[in-house]
Amino acid sequence: MNPSTDSTAHTNTPTEAETTAATGATAATGAAASDSGDELQTLRARNAELNDQLLRALADAENTRRRAEEEIAKIRKFAIESFAESLLPVLDSLEAGLAVQDATVEQIREGAQATLKQLQAALARQKITAIAPAPGERFDPHLHQAISMVEADQPANTVVATLQKGYWLAERVLRPALVTVAAPKSNPGADAAPGTPS
Repeated sequence: MNPSTDSTAHTNTPTEAETTAATGATAATGAAASDSGDELQTLRARNAELNDQLLRALADAENTRRRAEEEIAKIRKFAIESFAESLLPVLDSLEAGLAVQDATVEQIREGAQATLKQLQAALARQKITAIAPAPGERFDPHLHQAISMVEADQPANTVVATLQKGYWLAERVLRPALVTVAAPKSNPGADAAPGTPS
């Protein structure tokens, strides 16, 4: 064997220390890759879990919204049910009154008054009450609608007469009362020239 060839062969062969170091580095790289792979798997599993929770939350929110819309539709549809039921006796009374063939004027008047009381009671059960300002009451634009201003022997901007009642629905004005209002008093001496007797 040639010694020069033998020394070349020896230099191409890794030493035991180099082999151990390379094996350690490969093992460390493999361990790091294994740790990264485990961490990646954990993150993917957590991502899938959070995605599932999100989809469930979105579905739950959509179901809640749909149920709320259905409930609102039912409430709107049947909101007037109790009001309609309270008006049926009034309808019955009117039909019974019209069925009488030979009623006197007094009987018709009494029947109309009884029916009016029924209607007022039905409205009161639904919290519908009248706005009927008395003469002299201060004009309130939130409750009254002025049709005209008239000269009157009462303070200005007070109700002279109620032409049509208004109505409340609970705390809300359903319709304002139509009223005439006292006009401000005109000063008769204001038009005369100064120094002219009035």
